[in-house]
Amino acid sequence: MSNPVVKLTGLTRSFEQGGVTIDVLRGVNLAIQPGEIVALLGPSGSGKSTMLQAVGLLEGGFGGRIEIGGTDASALASDGRTTLRRSHLGFVYQFHHLLPDFTAVENVNLPQLIAGVSTADATARSEQLLSSLGLSERLAHRPSQLSGGEQQRVAVARGLANRPQLVLADEPTGNLDEHTSDKVLAQFLELVRGEGSAALVATHNERLAARMDRVVRLHDGVLE
Repeated sequence: MSNPVVKLTGLTRSFEQGGVTIDVLRGVNLAIQPGEIVALLGPSGSGKSTMLQAVGLLEGGFGGRIEIGGTDASALASDGRTTLRRSHLGFVYQFHHLLPDFTAVENVNLPQLIAGVSTADATARSEQLLSSLGLSERLAHRPSQLSGGEQQRVAVARGLANRPQLVLADEPTGNLDEHTSDKVLAQFLELVRGEGSAALVATHNERLAARMDRVVRLHDGVLE
Protein backbone atom coordinates (compact mmCIF):
# COMPACT_ATOMS: atom_id res chain seq x y z
CA MET A 1 0.00 0.00 0.00
CA SER A 2 1.27 3.50 -0.84
CA ASN A 3 1.88 6.12 1.79
CA PRO A 4 -1.25 8.00 2.91
CA VAL A 5 -1.77 11.54 1.64
CA VAL A 6 -2.64 12.56 5.20
CA LYS A 7 -2.09 10.84 8.52
CA LEU A 8 -3.36 12.16 11.84
CA THR A 9 -1.99 10.70 15.06
CA GLY A 10 -3.41 11.70 18.44
CA LEU A 11 -4.78 15.03 17.14
CA THR A 12 -6.14 17.24 19.93
CA ARG A 13 -7.63 20.72 20.14
CA SER A 14 -8.99 22.54 23.17
CA PHE A 15 -10.52 25.99 23.66
CA GLU A 16 -10.93 28.15 26.72
CA GLN A 17 -14.44 29.55 27.11
CA GLY A 18 -15.62 31.42 30.22
CA GLY A 19 -12.80 29.95 32.27
CA VAL A 20 -13.73 26.42 31.18
CA THR A 21 -11.59 24.18 28.95
CA ILE A 22 -13.56 22.58 26.12
CA ASP A 23 -11.91 19.57 24.45
CA VAL A 24 -13.13 19.56 20.85
CA LEU A 25 -10.71 16.95 19.50
CA ARG A 26 -9.50 14.32 21.95
CA GLY A 27 -6.99 12.15 20.10
CA VAL A 28 -8.11 11.79 16.48
CA ASN A 29 -6.37 9.13 14.39
CA LEU A 30 -6.97 8.93 10.64
CA ALA A 31 -5.13 7.95 7.46
CA ILE A 32 -6.41 8.70 3.95
CA GLN A 33 -4.92 6.88 0.98
CA PRO A 34 -4.25 8.43 -2.45
CA GLY A 35 -7.47 8.72 -4.43
CA GLU A 36 -9.70 7.84 -1.47
CA ILE A 37 -12.79 9.97 -0.78
CA VAL A 38 -13.72 9.95 2.90
CA ALA A 39 -16.87 11.43 4.42
CA LEU A 40 -16.41 13.04 7.84
CA LEU A 41 -19.84 12.68 9.40
CA GLY A 42 -21.11 14.40 12.51
CA PRO A 43 -23.76 16.86 13.72
CA SER A 44 -23.23 20.61 13.75
CA GLY A 45 -20.85 21.56 16.54
CA SER A 46 -19.15 18.17 16.67
CA GLY A 47 -15.77 19.58 15.62
CA LYS A 48 -15.74 18.70 11.91
CA SER A 49 -14.66 22.19 10.84
CA THR A 50 -12.02 22.29 13.58
CA MET A 51 -10.61 19.02 12.30
CA LEU A 52 -10.54 20.29 8.71
CA GLN A 53 -8.74 23.43 9.86
CA ALA A 54 -6.12 21.22 11.46
CA VAL A 55 -5.65 19.07 8.37
CA GLY A 56 -5.60 22.21 6.22
CA LEU A 57 -2.81 23.72 8.34
CA LEU A 58 -4.93 26.86 8.66
CA GLU A 59 -4.25 27.60 12.32
CA GLY A 60 -2.11 26.47 15.23
CA GLY A 61 -2.94 25.30 18.72
CA PHE A 62 -3.30 21.63 17.86
CA GLY A 63 -1.63 18.75 19.66
CA GLY A 64 -0.55 15.47 18.11
CA ARG A 65 0.97 14.82 14.71
CA ILE A 66 -0.21 15.85 11.25
CA GLU A 67 1.58 14.31 8.26
CA ILE A 68 0.83 15.64 4.78
CA GLY A 69 2.40 13.74 1.90
CA GLY A 70 4.80 12.10 4.32
CA THR A 71 5.97 15.42 5.81
CA ASP A 72 5.43 16.10 9.50
CA ALA A 73 3.58 19.41 9.27
CA SER A 74 3.49 19.67 13.06
CA ALA A 75 7.22 20.40 13.07
CA LEU A 76 7.13 23.13 10.39
CA ALA A 77 7.24 26.88 10.90
CA SER A 78 4.53 29.06 9.36
CA ASP A 79 6.30 29.46 5.99
CA GLY A 80 6.80 25.72 5.71
CA ARG A 81 3.14 25.03 6.45
CA THR A 82 2.10 27.58 3.84
CA THR A 83 4.30 25.92 1.20
CA LEU A 84 2.99 22.47 2.09
CA ARG A 85 -0.61 23.66 2.03
CA ARG A 86 -0.14 25.33 -1.36
CA SER A 87 1.54 22.30 -2.95
CA HIS A 88 -0.63 19.50 -1.52
CA LEU A 89 -4.07 20.79 -0.51
CA GLY A 90 -7.20 22.22 -2.11
CA PHE A 91 -10.22 23.69 -0.32
CA VAL A 92 -13.96 23.86 -1.00
CA TYR A 93 -16.16 25.63 1.55
CA GLN A 94 -19.91 25.71 2.20
CA PHE A 95 -20.01 29.33 1.05
CA HIS A 96 -18.18 29.75 -2.23
CA HIS A 97 -16.14 32.87 -1.27
CA LEU A 98 -15.67 33.86 -4.90
CA LEU A 99 -14.22 37.28 -5.69
CA PRO A 100 -17.21 39.28 -6.96
CA ASP A 101 -15.33 41.40 -9.50
CA PHE A 102 -13.63 38.43 -11.13
CA THR A 103 -15.10 36.14 -13.80
CA ALA A 104 -15.44 32.41 -13.27
CA VAL A 105 -12.19 31.78 -15.13
CA GLU A 106 -10.36 34.50 -13.22
CA ASN A 107 -11.51 33.07 -9.87
CA VAL A 108 -10.13 29.66 -10.83
CA ASN A 109 -6.97 31.23 -12.23
CA LEU A 110 -6.10 32.95 -8.97
CA PRO A 111 -4.66 30.04 -6.91
CA GLN A 112 -2.69 28.94 -9.97
CA LEU A 113 -1.17 32.39 -10.46
CA ILE A 114 -0.22 32.48 -6.78
CA ALA A 115 1.53 29.13 -7.31
CA GLY A 116 3.54 30.59 -10.20
CA VAL A 117 1.60 29.21 -13.17
CA SER A 118 1.55 31.43 -16.26
CA THR A 119 -1.70 33.20 -17.11
CA ALA A 120 -2.05 31.26 -20.37
CA ASP A 121 -1.58 27.87 -18.68
CA ALA A 122 -3.82 28.84 -15.77
CA THR A 123 -6.59 29.94 -18.12
CA ALA A 124 -6.39 26.71 -20.12
CA ARG A 125 -6.61 24.67 -16.91
CA SER A 126 -9.51 26.79 -15.58
CA GLU A 127 -11.50 26.49 -18.79
CA GLN A 128 -10.98 22.71 -18.81
CA LEU A 129 -12.15 22.32 -15.21
CA LEU A 130 -15.15 24.63 -15.60
CA SER A 131 -16.22 22.95 -18.82
CA SER A 132 -16.05 19.53 -17.15
CA LEU A 133 -18.48 20.93 -14.57
CA GLY A 134 -20.93 22.08 -17.24
CA LEU A 135 -19.95 25.75 -17.18
CA SER A 136 -18.43 26.13 -20.65
CA GLU A 137 -20.90 28.90 -21.48
CA ARG A 138 -20.39 30.72 -18.16
CA LEU A 139 -16.63 31.23 -18.23
CA ALA A 140 -16.79 35.04 -18.52
CA HIS A 141 -19.64 35.49 -16.02
CA ARG A 142 -19.10 37.07 -12.63
CA PRO A 143 -20.54 35.46 -9.47
CA SER A 144 -23.57 37.78 -9.42
CA GLN A 145 -24.51 36.45 -12.86
CA LEU A 146 -24.40 32.81 -11.72
CA SER A 147 -26.87 30.70 -9.78
CA GLY A 148 -25.93 29.32 -6.36
CA GLY A 149 -25.15 25.92 -7.82
CA GLU A 150 -23.03 27.45 -10.57
CA GLN A 151 -21.10 29.54 -8.06
CA GLN A 152 -20.36 26.44 -6.00
CA ARG A 153 -19.15 24.59 -9.08
CA VAL A 154 -16.72 27.45 -9.73
CA ALA A 155 -15.54 27.02 -6.14
CA VAL A 156 -15.06 23.29 -6.78
CA ALA A 157 -12.97 24.05 -9.87
CA ARG A 158 -10.89 26.53 -7.87
CA GLY A 159 -10.27 23.89 -5.18
CA LEU A 160 -8.96 21.45 -7.80
CA ALA A 161 -7.05 24.01 -9.86
CA ASN A 162 -3.56 23.22 -8.54
CA ARG A 163 -4.02 19.44 -8.76
CA PRO A 164 -3.97 18.89 -4.99
CA GLN A 165 -3.21 15.49 -3.51
CA LEU A 166 -6.01 16.11 -0.99
CA VAL A 167 -9.17 18.20 -1.27
CA LEU A 168 -10.75 19.38 1.98
CA ALA A 169 -14.44 20.16 1.62
CA ASP A 170 -16.50 21.61 4.50
CA GLU A 171 -20.23 21.03 3.85
CA PRO A 172 -19.59 21.79 0.15
CA THR A 173 -23.29 21.59 -0.79
CA GLY A 174 -24.76 22.62 2.56
CA ASN A 175 -25.96 25.97 1.23
CA LEU A 176 -27.90 24.47 -1.70
CA ASP A 177 -31.35 22.97 -2.12
CA GLU A 178 -31.55 19.17 -2.23
CA HIS A 179 -31.80 18.82 -6.00
CA THR A 180 -28.92 21.21 -6.69
CA SER A 181 -26.92 19.67 -3.83
CA ASP A 182 -27.19 16.20 -5.35
CA LYS A 183 -26.11 17.45 -8.75
CA VAL A 184 -23.15 19.48 -7.48
CA LEU A 185 -21.97 16.65 -5.22
CA ALA A 186 -22.11 14.17 -8.10
CA GLN A 187 -20.02 16.51 -10.24
CA PHE A 188 -17.63 17.13 -7.35
CA LEU A 189 -17.06 13.41 -6.79
CA GLU A 190 -16.66 12.72 -10.51
CA LEU A 191 -14.11 15.52 -10.86
CA VAL A 192 -12.11 14.53 -7.78
CA ARG A 193 -11.98 10.91 -8.95
CA GLY A 194 -11.09 11.97 -12.48
CA GLU A 195 -8.26 14.13 -11.19
CA GLY A 196 -6.95 11.30 -9.00
CA SER A 197 -7.12 13.40 -5.84
CA ALA A 198 -8.14 12.20 -2.40
CA ALA A 199 -10.79 14.10 -0.43
CA LEU A 200 -12.02 14.57 3.11
CA VAL A 201 -15.59 15.86 3.00
CA ALA A 202 -17.27 17.11 6.18
CA THR A 203 -21.05 16.69 6.19
CA HIS A 204 -23.96 16.01 8.51
CA ASN A 205 -25.93 14.38 5.66
CA GLU A 206 -25.97 10.56 5.90
CA ARG A 207 -27.38 10.20 2.39
CA LEU A 208 -24.57 12.21 0.80
CA ALA A 209 -21.91 10.52 2.93
CA ALA A 210 -23.03 7.11 1.66
CA ARG A 211 -21.90 8.06 -1.85
CA MET A 212 -18.26 8.28 -0.80
CA ASP A 213 -15.66 5.53 -0.44
CA ARG A 214 -15.60 5.48 3.35
CA VAL A 215 -17.43 7.15 6.23
CA VAL A 216 -15.82 8.12 9.55
CA ARG A 217 -17.87 9.61 12.38
CA LEU A 218 -16.71 12.28 14.79
CA HIS A 219 -18.23 11.74 18.22
CA ASP A 220 -17.10 13.21 21.53
CA GLY A 221 -13.87 14.38 19.96
CA VAL A 222 -12.75 11.05 18.50
CA LEU A 223 -13.42 9.15 15.30
CA GLU A 224 -15.60 6.05 15.28
